[in-house]
Amino acid sequence: MARERDDDACPGALQTHQAADGELARVRLPGGVLTAAQLDALANAATEFGTATLELTSRANLQIRGIRDTGAVAAALAEAGLLPSPTHERVRNILASPLSGRHGGVCDTRDLAHALDSALQRDPDLVRLPGRFVFGIDDGRGDISGLGTDVGVHVLDAHTVALLLAGRDTGVRVPLHDAVDELLRVARRFTEIRGTAWRVGELADPAELLGQREPTAPPGKTWPASVRPPVGWIEQDDGRIALGAAVPLGVLDARVAQYLAAVQAPLAVTPWRSVLLFDLDEGVADVALRVLAPLGLIFDENSPWLAVSACTGSPGCARSAADVRADAAAAVHEPDAAAHRHFVGCERACGSPAEALVLVATGEGYQAREPHP
Repeated sequence: MARERDDDACPGALQTHQAADGELARVRLPGGVLTAAQLDALANAATEFGTATLELTSRANLQIRGIRDTGAVAAALAEAGLLPSPTHERVRNILASPLSGRHGGVCDTRDLAHALDSALQRDPDLVRLPGRFVFGIDDGRGDISGLGTDVGVHVLDAHTVALLLAGRDTGVRVPLHDAVDELLRVARRFTEIRGTAWRVGELADPAELLGQREPTAPPGKTWPASVRPPVGWIEQDDGRIALGAAVPLGVLDARVAQYLAAVQAPLAVTPWRSVLLFDLDEGVADVALRVLAPLGLIFDENSPWLAVSACTGSPGCARSAADVRADAAAAVHEPDAAAHRHFVGCERACGSPAEALVLVATGEGYQAREPHP
């Protein structure tokens, strides 16, 4: 699709976007991680100054829509520790395996994600990164590497990672302890050569980002895209329990968010528009499940809600030709739903999951979009 503008209008918490339903703020959550207190603060801000909902995005971020006082929202986010760097807040786009260190994976990459975020904020050159540029950290299970992040690392063993560009293995191998430096080096090089490109995949030759790095393994490997979130009762490696809750169409009512926060457990938002509650003992997990399930959260891995998603659509987006969320909700229980379907209001197809069947509103129904090459 042809680009309509070359300036970076990607919204953040300080640079908001004027949508059809008011100002929109996007809050970056590196690795999807947030505390119960932070989720509660977001819910309160959405209730007091917005539409009383939180939107979960395909980059594991949260959005507040219909904001009536952007300054008050920014102040609330800063007080909650969600704006640690005003200069870098839009470039803190880090996707990381959300269950890492708790369930499965080759090794625990939580410290790596935190170190990348801290180093990213300290680098003055990386203020120039586009707000769409995304880092990926996959702990070896393949959930993040299949999402096509701009630059990423995929853990191979306890000491080595593969370097990825636009979701493809470059063949370059990096010591795990050098992974953050390598990710930042590639990002800095991108700012130098990108021209008007927002994403690595838009470069004529992404291999230019490698510099003098020589492949030591066959390049080109990709990973299948994960389209379903981890949901339900998940036993952690330490014997404690994690609960995975999908959020229908990614719209989390602020009151439900407050119930999640009331569990007083560490949380993560995932790129599949779900929420994870961690480190629960069985008794707490059982009570939380009984309270949260009736509120509309999805804990059933066989739920048809896991196979449908949508962009904002009308009336929130002026570009949209339909109320796509209402249409997606109406289509949830249709019998012919083998593929994941993503309903969108225009050809921009915002938030489309990888390998989803993208259905574009035409004003007279929906038309399947041709897959990207």
